[in-house]
Amino acid sequence: MSMQSPLGRVRGLGSAKNGTHHWWHQRLTALALIPLTLWFAISIVAMTGASHSAMLDWMNSPIVAGLMVLLLAAGFYHLKLGMQVVIEDYVHVEWQKITALIIVQFGCWALGLASIMAVVWVWTGG
Repeated sequence: MSMQSPLGRVRGLGSAKNGTHHWWHQRLTALALIPLTLWFAISIVAMTGASHSAMLDWMNSPIVAGLMVLLLAAGFYHLKLGMQVVIEDYVHVEWQKITALIIVQFGCWALGLASIMAVVWVWTGG
């Protein structure tokens, strides 16, 4: 039994089946961000008053650098997914919607890549 109207079946309309994928990615990144954000916040509070060299020593740990890269990657991907939903729901002029989606996509990739490169640079002692 199909919930689709006969006209919808003829036109090939109906679920594009890509909303679930997007929804799952948003939930998984949110779930990953919970422990990563807690780790980051606790670490920064613990480093309060530390010197610049102490912060660099902390960042030179491969575990810290790896967790920081995961935090940044998950954070920027989650940001991109959330902004995409907001734009698709609330921007109704098609060219504005496409322009905004392109800007968000490019911005998240550029800022995410720059942030991750900065972490790697500090980790390698660059």
